[in-house]
Amino acid sequence: MIALPAGSKIWLVAGVTDMRCGFHGLASKVQNILSADPFSGHLFVFRGKSGVLLKVLWADRDGLCLFTKHLERGRFAWPLSHDGRIHLTPAQLSMLLEGIDWRHPKRTEKPGLRI
Repeated sequence: MIALPAGSKIWLVAGVTDMRCGFHGLASKVQNILSADPFSGHLFVFRGKSGVLLKVLWADRDGLCLFTKHLERGRFAWPLSHDGRIHLTPAQLSMLLEGIDWRHPKRTEKPGLRI
């Protein structure tokens, strides 16, 4: 994944997005629905109705970038909220992009005292 500049935040856009939207349509949604600046350097993550397609909008200093991922098996884990945005950590975004349920990750080893 591309390294993000310090201070960049990752915002998951709750609800369903029309995946026919491109750069300008998604940037418009960020401005009008979230009242945020799509050129802020933050990442905005959108998911379609079927749950298998995800788009990430990000503006670097040269212009807008659009990353798209389609899962061949499974669906992207998404919150139940129908509006607004949810802050994700880089680790949660990585899990999301891999098709892992980032909301309930499980450790493979129980934390405990090591001797």
